[in-house]
Amino acid sequence: MTADPIPHTGVRADFEAHLRQEKDRSDHTVRAYLADLDHLTRFLDDRGVALLEMRLADLRAWLGAQATEGVARSTLARRSASVRTFCRWATRSGRLSQDPSLRLVAPKRATTLPDVLAAKDATELLEIAAVASDDEDPVHIRDRAMLELLYATGIRVGELTGLDIDDVDDSRQVVRVIGKGNKERSVPFGAPARVALEQWRLIGRPQLVTEQSGPALFLGRRGRRVDQRQVRSVVHALLQHVQDAPDIGPHGLRHSAATHLLEGGADLRVVQELLGHASLATTQIYTHVSIERLRDSYRQAHPRA
Repeated sequence: MTADPIPHTGVRADFEAHLRQEKDRSDHTVRAYLADLDHLTRFLDDRGVALLEMRLADLRAWLGAQATEGVARSTLARRSASVRTFCRWATRSGRLSQDPSLRLVAPKRATTLPDVLAAKDATELLEIAAVASDDEDPVHIRDRAMLELLYATGIRVGELTGLDIDDVDDSRQVVRVIGKGNKERSVPFGAPARVALEQWRLIGRPQLVTEQSGPALFLGRRGRRVDQRQVRSVVHALLQHVQDAPDIGPHGLRHSAATHLLEGGADLRVVQELLGHASLATTQIYTHVSIERLRDSYRQAHPRA
């Protein structure tokens, strides 16, 4: 078999096409997979090993070198997953005679609990956004609507920025979201989010809309679809006015929404469906968050804690 030691030619391009066309992975995921493959190939080149001639010992040495350098366990786990995906594809397509990653054991990800807002802090954040929108500045009206919808639904920031006007169903109070893997789901929202969305669409959006706006629900000052960076800036800026609240971003609002749903008695599988998690194990981290918060409250309140 002819090895291709250069990651930026045929093998890399074919793997990228596989990820995009057959696996339908997002641009972000494809970039991460290819970056990990490039990192591995540079390591192999330094050892005089071609990409399609690597063995299990080479992969273990690659991970070991990174661990020695202090690379985070989460990064090592992701890179291991990327190379296993590559090896499975290369083996099935006949580029590798056998899969060298079958017995590759990656370090377990460190279990860290995400920062979340207390329910009172989430309420205060949304009240601050509502007061700011009273000046009828279209951006302030938009910011309130975005925050209300993020917290009400727990959707990802990329899902929020990808929303079009027709994705909001007022009669049923649900929003249609295209999540990871182009999977569609409908997520309900409450009355405060409905009011904020109505104000945005009737008062705020018409002031910003241009020929470049298209069907985008949320717009920036210049009329283009709002981007994720803008949403993150809004969340961080408004949270500065909430005393003692953790400095979280839009994903922190997602964590907060999930935690508060579970604390309010929502079923774990319902929360899984709302968040668009493929695995229930991903959703279960929020039960740990709730338990930890319960422990903290117990330690603070009980005289014999």
